[in-house]
Amino acid sequence: MYRIIKPVFFQFDPEKVHHFVVKRLKWFNDYFPLGKTILRSSFDVNIKGLEREVFGIKFKNPVGLAAGFDKNGEYIEALSNLGFGFIEVGTVTPMPQPGNDKPRMFRLEEDQAIINRMGFNNKGVDTLAERLRILKKKDSSIVIGGNIGKNKTTPNEEAVNDYIKCFDRLFDVVDYFVVNVSSPNTPGLRELQEKEPLTNLLKTLQDRNAKNGVSRPILLKIAPDLTNDQLNDIVEIVQTTGIAGVIATNTTIDRNGLYASETITKETGGLSGKPLTSRSTEVIRYLSQQSKGSFPIIGVGGIHSPEDAKEKLDAGASLIQLYTGFIYEGPGIIKRICKGLL
Repeated sequence: MYRIIKPVFFQFDPEKVHHFVVKRLKWFNDYFPLGKTILRSSFDVNIKGLEREVFGIKFKNPVGLAAGFDKNGEYIEALSNLGFGFIEVGTVTPMPQPGNDKPRMFRLEEDQAIINRMGFNNKGVDTLAERLRILKKKDSSIVIGGNIGKNKTTPNEEAVNDYIKCFDRLFDVVDYFVVNVSSPNTPGLRELQEKEPLTNLLKTLQDRNAKNGVSRPILLKIAPDLTNDQLNDIVEIVQTTGIAGVIATNTTIDRNGLYASETITKETGGLSGKPLTSRSTEVIRYLSQQSKGSFPIIGVGGIHSPEDAKEKLDAGASLIQLYTGFIYEGPGIIKRICKGLL
């Protein structure tokens, strides 16, 4: 069915179609008679042998939804019923912000890719925290990650305060945290990946984590554009600060080898999808080898098939996440990957 309707969806603006589809999915899940039952029976994955325990959390399967798809946590229950083993929300910032000017999302169909420059558009951490508090009371079985960032207007010298605000506000309502310093769509953000500011940021959050009595796993999301020397620094920083692991990788600013027209490829923003498949796997493998497997890695980037997923896991990932592959392949991709992994 998705193969039939996808060409229709792809005739319209990607951001508008995204909101149209997820709102209808939520309506079907929440209000259509037997909607939840239909989704679960069609898509949900509860297969023995797929369960994973990573950084102290039990996952029903290793296939998660990457951050950016549901920034404000509005569609978690419906998305979970499509079979995802975990849902990552955000990136969220302390204060609401509209993001960058539209249009800000572009399909590269020839490359099975997307360029986006959304710019952390979200309704703010208070709105997300309240929504997650209500959801957790209703269904605490859904594993939820909170991807946190800084507001566009916050200078890098004060960025740590933004991350602390998001961390404190979400602490009781998420299962793990992701520190996003690798999006190319907030000016200057990637400068926080440098060794000194990144170490300071992660140590600050870890110190705060320890003071809470009950700690939450903290992961770092990194760019695929880092050099091997920078990846070596990442390994050292993770081991020094004691955070739980790494998500590899975010979107890329590289445009090499694309088939789409220059009209689209010259658009600024982060590129995701199939062009990232090999590079993200390389980064996973390098981190795993250099760290001798000392910390878990969540693999994301260009996963469009069970073979792509297995490649990431064989390279050293403990879990994987989808975004662009989910858009191009449809909701059936989750179950196909899970069955393929068995």
